[in-house]
Amino acid sequence: MKAIRKPGPAPGLVLCDAPVPQIRSRDVLVKVRRAGICGTDLHIQQWDRWSRHRVNPPVTLGHEFMGEVVETGRLVRNIEVGDRVSAEGHLVCGHCEYCGTEQAHVCRDTRIIGIDRDGAFAEYVSIPAANIIHIPDAIGDDVAAVFDPLGNAFHTVLHTEVAGRVVAVVGCGPIGLFAIGIARAAGASRVIAVEPHEGRRELAARMGAHDCLDPADGEVEARIADLTHGYGAHVVCEMSGHPEGVRSAFRMCRNGGHVRLLGLPKDPVEVDLARDVIFKGLHVYGVVGRLMYRTWIEMRDFLAAGRLDIEPVITHRLPFDRFEEGFDSMHSGEAAKVVLALD
Repeated sequence: MKAIRKPGPAPGLVLCDAPVPQIRSRDVLVKVRRAGICGTDLHIQQWDRWSRHRVNPPVTLGHEFMGEVVETGRLVRNIEVGDRVSAEGHLVCGHCEYCGTEQAHVCRDTRIIGIDRDGAFAEYVSIPAANIIHIPDAIGDDVAAVFDPLGNAFHTVLHTEVAGRVVAVVGCGPIGLFAIGIARAAGASRVIAVEPHEGRRELAARMGAHDCLDPADGEVEARIADLTHGYGAHVVCEMSGHPEGVRSAFRMCRNGGHVRLLGLPKDPVEVDLARDVIFKGLHVYGVVGRLMYRTWIEMRDFLAAGRLDIEPVITHRLPFDRFEEGFDSMHSGEAAKVVLALD
């Protein structure tokens, strides 16, 4: 089969031939139709500091995908050949205290497809049956392919109630853009996007943001105060990982409000904890992956019911063998979400 692989510890990726995965008794083999390019894939392509300490090549990349089941292990039940599926890409141990208390998303033994084992940038991928998610016919292939990052956004936004509340989203990359649409669909009274890139602010408006603010003008926190009668946002979703974005997230949140941290800073971030967190009584939540499997059910049902349209975020659709164009468009900032087609 064809696969996009990181062949060794150096920048770059290759499209090459690779063996079709062999499945075990509790696995399924999926013929991949669509695969989404993630920011993590860009880091691995560039072979930056994080990748050098996290990834052990050779490995097939890719953890965002959808496809069709073509083979099932002998102990697999409730999954049939021909089923249309996606999958949770975090593979957990299933027997530790976290997995046993509905906290599998923070299992200490988590392995991730496309990072710790061969992933879905290939014609076929092997996945444990427990991780398989069935896709309703009402949800298109391109949308189903990006369930993984969309799930990050659902987890971030819906960790607490947002209906009737002001939600600020800091950083409008693909997951931030998804978060804007989710907050609107979940009944937020006002959604405020904070993003320096003009094209991303335009996409934020298309996804339903009431206000799109540029942090470069230095007035974001004052503007949000004006928009909220001086109180600040009830919920702030920090999706950028930029140090000033993180610090600003705490400052733009109202006393007793909620700050959700999803963006990953490259280096440690200095924050005035006394002034901006403790004495404001903030609830701070670090977002890891998706809740297994509550997030997936919420996401599937929102989309199947037609409550959320994420098509504007999928800006580029390319054949599998033109993956380098997709990576380049993401590096340049031209693309929001890129989906590769294998069928």
